[in-house]
Amino acid sequence: MPEFTKILVANRGEIAVRVMRTLRELGIAAVAVYSEADRAALHVAIADDAYLLGPGPAGDSYLRGDRIVDVARRAGAEAIHPGYGFLAENAAFAREVEAAGLVWIGPPADAIEAMGSKIAARERMRAAGVPVVPGTTAPATSAADVLAAAEEIGYPIAVKASAGGGGKGLRVARGPDEVERAYETAVREGEAYFADPAVYLERYLDDPRHVEVQILADAHGNVVHLGERDCTIQRRHQKLVEETPSPAVDAELRARIGALAVDAARAVDYRSAGTIEGLLTDDGEYFFLEMNTRVQVEHTVTEAVTGIDIVREQVLIAAGGALSITQDDVEIRGHAIECRVNAEDVSRGFLPAPGRITAYREPGGIGVRVDSGVRAGDEISDLYDPLIAKLVVHDVDREHARRRMLRALGEFVIEGPTNLLGFHRALLATPCFVAGQTCRGIVESEELARRAAELALRSEAARLDGSGPARAVREQRLGIEIDGRRHDVRIHTPEPPWTELAERHQERSKGISGEATGAVTSPMQGTVLSVAVEAGGQVQAGELICVVEAMKMENELVAHRDGLVAEVLVAPGQQVALGEVVCVIEAP
Repeated sequence: MPEFTKILVANRGEIAVRVMRTLRELGIAAVAVYSEADRAALHVAIADDAYLLGPGPAGDSYLRGDRIVDVARRAGAEAIHPGYGFLAENAAFAREVEAAGLVWIGPPADAIEAMGSKIAARERMRAAGVPVVPGTTAPATSAADVLAAAEEIGYPIAVKASAGGGGKGLRVARGPDEVERAYETAVREGEAYFADPAVYLERYLDDPRHVEVQILADAHGNVVHLGERDCTIQRRHQKLVEETPSPAVDAELRARIGALAVDAARAVDYRSAGTIEGLLTDDGEYFFLEMNTRVQVEHTVTEAVTGIDIVREQVLIAAGGALSITQDDVEIRGHAIECRVNAEDVSRGFLPAPGRITAYREPGGIGVRVDSGVRAGDEISDLYDPLIAKLVVHDVDREHARRRMLRALGEFVIEGPTNLLGFHRALLATPCFVAGQTCRGIVESEELARRAAELALRSEAARLDGSGPARAVREQRLGIEIDGRRHDVRIHTPEPPWTELAERHQERSKGISGEATGAVTSPMQGTVLSVAVEAGGQVQAGELICVVEAMKMENELVAHRDGLVAEVLVAPGQQVALGEVVCVIEAP
């Protein structure tokens, strides 16, 4: 069995920091890689060695597998850990790493390939006896194919990119009139994000729970599951809150879906950490959705309730060792919740909100964990994912964990970029979350957005950052002594009411700059992926104008009124700034 002395972490941000912490505990030196935009990043500072990859854009740095392999050789690393995202599920990169004589800390390239194509994965799982959502296995090559299949499968129907993930390449058609747009969008996103335009179809289940199972497998035939995670709370099909155990899963169901996950892993000769994602219906039906062939963002909650370091197991497995635990050793203790604290503005439809962190203070205390890759003074760049930190709490049961999370959220100070601290506080206090329900329709509701805005504006952590409109009460602090006792005095100057701000932000999130001018403006800085209208054409209110990508998220800009497209000022691939006019619509 090889003994690692140095491992390169081919990632950035919180996951790079998290992996390096385990490496340090194992006595293994950590090598960081970084882009020009990340020169001062935390993961660079804590590594034993660090190497520049290239310019800021991921395509010129973190996605350059050839440069990463070259750095590993020059640094004397024996292995590469990819974290999640970037090249973590790239089978070609895994093979490139092994061809260079390095160890890939992840599953075999064949397993990545087998589960990377959702069409192929559905076929394999069906053959292995794992239940899959009713749908197609052959790719749909036209909107007509989708319409024909929908007649058999039934509406609503999900049109999904075969290589998709994280909500990208997934569109829902609730009737025949929505099929063409859903098909075209899924194909476009599949091509743009994964260089694979193939799409397939699934029956869109009505309000299921998103329940996934963590597995570990070694090269000696041992496969175990570590229980389930409930990731139902999402926006734009991307997770926001994760917890374990699931409020809807009892011991019997846990054993059943755990066994299905183990069967799924064995079906592709899996090795390393992986996650079987599935959908759980109200009546207890569980369907395979996909397999993530990497460590998950939310692996932290599983670690909290089991006490098992999943990254350490990955390293030991890659070194040729057997799992340090058996299925009988796995015990779920208490309850854990994770909140993803992103640089996003909930009052503007969760639009990315990049900016410099002017103040940062993490919460603490018993049962509180923060995985972050930032410090005060760091920049949340629009080049990468908007995640600032993952806040994780653990307690004896769900209600105690929920209350602990609320306490920790209230202690967390992040000044500068607009973030989701207020949103999480609002969400965890809603009756549906307290009751452990799916909270369907709540996450992106105007009601929750307003409540989140109110909490953010009342919070000490949400003050004016000097780079945009006021987001809170301006505050001055004075310390005075009276009769030998210190008193903190705070002087507040009210900003505009939170309702006015929330409404203003929600208006801008629609891509509207004003009825009078007819201009449709970009509500964020980003890259134009596609343009759906032409000058001289007619549009209706709500019709798609263009798609702008910012911080790895697609944002659809729509027409604010019926009219004639007088001018189109952007083209695919063009960079746009916040507030830049993309289109002018004249009143009919």
